[in-house]
Amino acid sequence: MSLQGTLKDFGIGDILQLIGQQQKTGTLHLHDKEQEVRVGFKDGHIIKVESLTRKRKDLIGAMLVRSELITEAQLEGALETQRRTLKRLGDVLVSSHALTAERFQSMMQLQATETLYRLFTWKAGTYEFIQEPVEPDAEAIRPLRAETVLMEGFRMVDEWPVIRKKIHRDDLGFERLKALPQPRGDEEGGELGVIGPSERRVYEEIAPGRDLRKLVDVCCLGEFETCKALFNLVKGEYVRAIHPEGTRAPAPGDQRLLARVAGTVGRVVATMVVLAALALVVSRGAWAHPGGTPGTSFADPAAQRHVSRAQRVRIEAALEVFRLERGELPERLDSLVQAGLLSPEELRYPWREEYYYRRLAARRFILLPPLR
Repeated sequence: MSLQGTLKDFGIGDILQLIGQQQKTGTLHLHDKEQEVRVGFKDGHIIKVESLTRKRKDLIGAMLVRSELITEAQLEGALETQRRTLKRLGDVLVSSHALTAERFQSMMQLQATETLYRLFTWKAGTYEFIQEPVEPDAEAIRPLRAETVLMEGFRMVDEWPVIRKKIHRDDLGFERLKALPQPRGDEEGGELGVIGPSERRVYEEIAPGRDLRKLVDVCCLGEFETCKALFNLVKGEYVRAIHPEGTRAPAPGDQRLLARVAGTVGRVVATMVVLAALALVVSRGAWAHPGGTPGTSFADPAAQRHVSRAQRVRIEAALEVFRLERGELPERLDSLVQAGLLSPEELRYPWREEYYYRRLAARRFILLPPLR
């Protein structure tokens, strides 16, 4: 499978869907102006995530110090031992009893997932997927299903605008107001407004002098999960947010922690508007190949990609209308035709074959163009 191009033409979500659905093995290389990330896949599962341009603060050693799992002195000693023995940092820290192997593994997993989710915020860049054997490293992460990463990424985009209404600054402090209710045996959490294990973890770490940035570090849940937990705690009036002295509302440039995802939401909305207009042109046949008619396939792959991107916006809009009317997504795309939302040609134009579609949950689905 040859897969390369720019993220403006084919987004990170589309790429992960395609590799996961086809259960491919290989390495996905992603570049932008300042960052380079490699994601290793085996049978469609993510088994390796490497940031070749990771900043010092994002290195595993710095993460361990910020999370207060080890001290700066312990890290310096471990790095010196690593230079002399060429052992892996994790092995040095575990053998010196600075932390357990399980804790180090969980932090490696967090580092990998945070790198993955930041890919959803890239404004531009290039990608190339190379089919090749990929074996896990000695300090391997637990395999991640591409679909799971996608669903989490989509959930983040959906929920960030709500969360940031209350958790809008990375220098916010927090104060406990009342005790949390006793946990239930079946308590899971994970939804906005629900108190679950993540909320309890964050609640316990709240202390004077700890702002949002510090809570993200010490809770070891990641930026999104920590902010969502704080949102739920504030909404339930278990905790109150404390603005820095002399401030009440977020000022331009102050939302450093959350600006990346917020910007993504705005770009998605803008892109949807532009592509929806292009979809209207497509539906009228203005992109038909010379000598052909609307509904025929293109010979030019670049034109296919551009038109297909617009067409998917149209199909996604029809899916949302269907969901609002029926309460759930359809099992098959044919149902959109039967409901009078699309014509049969729109399910395959500009291709000869139909789009690949699979319903995942009430509001989640996979929609891909046919493999070429």
